[in-house]
Amino acid sequence: MANREEISASIEIDASTEQVWALVSDPTRMPEWSPQCRRTIIRGGGPVGVGTRTLNINRRGRLFWPTRSKIVEVVPHRRFAFRIAENGTVWSFDLEPTPTGTRLTESRHAPHGVSDLSNFLTRNVLGGTESFEAELEDGIRQTLERIKATAEGARV
Repeated sequence: MANREEISASIEIDASTEQVWALVSDPTRMPEWSPQCRRTIIRGGGPVGVGTRTLNINRRGRLFWPTRSKIVEVVPHRRFAFRIAENGTVWSFDLEPTPTGTRLTESRHAPHGVSDLSNFLTRNVLGGTESFEAELEDGIRQTLERIKATAEGARV
């Protein structure tokens, strides 16, 4: 099966775009919300912005694997995006103000598919593209629910 070009979901959050932005623009907070990402390390220090690189430790059951990412787009209070080096996908958070707060959309974009190595590993280690992408879609929904709970409960 071919990789889906986009996997995404949205959620309404009763918090300002500034509050939600403070959460999603800090990559080190992703392990708080993502069911797959266990740790994110900023490489090189300094402020997070376009060009910042991270090392990410991911987990699925007893399987752990690293990925590297580079932040490719930062539009304060609107969009935060990073590209995964190993498979070429771009993950993004898009924020849109609403009358009651913020609509947050998380997406995984693969307009040109993913790398051959990633497809090989997905097929032979992670159970196949269809089931893995369904798991990613569920993970996006879980991540958004957890970000919502943090934003509405903690009021950054």
